[in-house]
Amino acid sequence: MSNLELSSSQVYLTEKSANSPTSIMGDFVLKFWGVRGLIPTPDGNTNRYGGNTACVEIHVAGKNLIFDGGTGLRILGKTWQHLQEPLEAHLFFTNSQSNRIQGFPFFAPAFIPKNCFYIYGAAASNGASIKQCLCDQMLQPHFPYPLQVMQSELQFQNITPNSEVKLDDVTVKTAIINQTQRSIGYRVNWQNYSVAYITDLSNRADQIERDDILQFVQGVDLLVANATYTPPTSHDHECADSLWQVAVEIAQKADVKQLVISHHHPDDHDDFLDMVQTEVKSAFPQASLASEGLVLSIV
Repeated sequence: MSNLELSSSQVYLTEKSANSPTSIMGDFVLKFWGVRGLIPTPDGNTNRYGGNTACVEIHVAGKNLIFDGGTGLRILGKTWQHLQEPLEAHLFFTNSQSNRIQGFPFFAPAFIPKNCFYIYGAAASNGASIKQCLCDQMLQPHFPYPLQVMQSELQFQNITPNSEVKLDDVTVKTAIINQTQRSIGYRVNWQNYSVAYITDLSNRADQIERDDILQFVQGVDLLVANATYTPPTSHDHECADSLWQVAVEIAQKADVKQLVISHHHPDDHDDFLDMVQTEVKSAFPQASLASEGLVLSIV
């Protein structure tokens, strides 16, 4: 049985309090460092939920796993930067769009020798590998320093849907979540506990695609999913119920114990998200909206 609960710490850890290679402690703990979709949203109306793009940290069985490298990755890196001991972590990218990789050039621990990062990603829609995508965004004129300036050990691993990565007794399984965007979802299994991270759900997916996703997330202790939304030019707050319903429906049908909706639209301000959270909870009481600094303990 899952023991999901909010950590007593709901704010970023300070440099003084961070005394290990991870900013969160526990056998299986998750922390949100970036919860925004599309583009960063530094705005006075996004202070409570946060404006950084996607980044989630999972500490499980002594291992550091990071999912997506949006601008939240920079904030996570700052809590690790001062540590003396070598760091090792595994970075899993759902896709290679800018909001998933734009924080990587600013991930300070990657510039420190003796640190080691294993980087996983599937081929982009144009066939480019995750290494190529990360390299390209650090080339002139986009960025002043190439990826080769990073002095840590970077080990790139190409992954495919319906495969798995074994990290001792932790298993990370993969599945295709969005065919158009070639987006990968991840399921982290350890002992009898599991977390699924699927952040490109579409309300245009056909029944076969939805059935595959249902099977992939079946019975997880925690599901992190996006609220589907239309392009920014046609975003309409009045149809908010249709934006999160796909995630709720999947959580209900797959017997998910808890659902957290992330990747908020750039136009969704704090008061609006408060309203959405109330509506989501009325449909699925075990659901909530992600906010930067939110920590959830699985066990």
